[in-house]
Amino acid sequence: MPRSGIVTWLAVGLAAVLGLTMAMTTPPAAAADNPYQRGPDPTLASVAASRGPFATTQATVPPGNGFNGGYVYYPTDTSLGTWGAVAIVPGYSALFANEEAWMGPWLASFGFVVLGIETNSRTDGADARATQLLAGLDYLTRSSPVRDRVDPNRLSVMGHSAGGAGTLLAALRRPSLKTAVGLAPGAPGNSLNMSTTQVPTMLISGQNDGTVTPSYVQGIYNTLPASVEHAWAELAGNDHLSFTRPNPTEMRILIPWLKIFLDNDTRYTQFLCPLADSTGVSRYNSTCPLVPPGGPTSPPTTPPTSTPPPTGPPTTTPPPPTTTPPPSGAACTATYRTVGSWSGGFQGEVTVTAGSAAINGWTVRLDLSGGQSISQVWNGTLSTSGSTATVRNVSYNGSLAAAGSTTFGFLGSGTPPVPTPTCTSP
Repeated sequence: MPRSGIVTWLAVGLAAVLGLTMAMTTPPAAAADNPYQRGPDPTLASVAASRGPFATTQATVPPGNGFNGGYVYYPTDTSLGTWGAVAIVPGYSALFANEEAWMGPWLASFGFVVLGIETNSRTDGADARATQLLAGLDYLTRSSPVRDRVDPNRLSVMGHSAGGAGTLLAALRRPSLKTAVGLAPGAPGNSLNMSTTQVPTMLISGQNDGTVTPSYVQGIYNTLPASVEHAWAELAGNDHLSFTRPNPTEMRILIPWLKIFLDNDTRYTQFLCPLADSTGVSRYNSTCPLVPPGGPTSPPTTPPTSTPPPTGPPTTTPPPPTTTPPPSGAACTATYRTVGSWSGGFQGEVTVTAGSAAINGWTVRLDLSGGQSISQVWNGTLSTSGSTATVRNVSYNGSLAAAGSTTFGFLGSGTPPVPTPTCTSP
């Protein structure tokens, strides 16, 4: 071979080696930009598999912290940082252990922390289930044994039937959630209106569901705002209980949805925009291209040490908190602050603090004589009389140790008030 040919051959060979080396050592641009894009590139077969690429384990959650315990499932890998999380609540009269536990290891193996919640009462309604879902997420990120594995900025909720209705209510209460998934959500008469939600929402229902009928789900879907990504998949031949047993059709739709909105992993958009495999699906609607809002957030190195309030709609700078000076010897005091405000509404929070002795139960009264009204309350029970709003404790936050405190929050309409709340204890 002439010398010039040898030089050319060596140059080509060296370039090939360098190119191969760079390909092996340089991650794809998308993965480099998104630290939550994990695992091999997905395929139709991989998203339909009953197990993902991550090994998992599980633990029992004791009762307390606002819900009746349950189970947590999570990847064992600690080398990749924190994971997005989903809290799941069962339907009316059901137990997570009996009806949704099959989902725990399945979802965890795809790279999620999964909290399965047992409700305080099996007859809890949708509103109580919403409260317990949010309490579960707060426990998961702040005091659970796996809190260092969970990214508190990437949280979601999911539930079946009354739990599905609770899921949608939880999304209305906490707009900072990354996504909400309602499985045959609610029952006729609940009047679920999602027109003010800011949370990307998926509805999955059954074609032959006589309890939560297709027309009822259509009504919920129609209220979802065009500005928020959403989708509805109706599973062919499925009834109301199809979601309480292993359901591969449901999971091959659900996993890409969670990957997109919890992990910002747009590699999975191909499976939903358009629906890549329509086998077993009788109806599918979506707001493609299903772009997750914002980009991935940098997880904190340590979990928050206090419970942040649910995030309200776009806020203006809130006024400073108004504190009620504690009267001498008072059983409890109440402190109000405006968390955020927007045109025509606001989000408020009240901190209840016990006095020098423990209390068992509390009642807070707020004067809303400026024409305000309260539409939703969490961590409390609301009643109104004229311009006075009365909020009483719920079952899990009424007992406070001396100097102990708890909070409840609410959404209101009108101009943010500057109330002087009063607190009494029986």
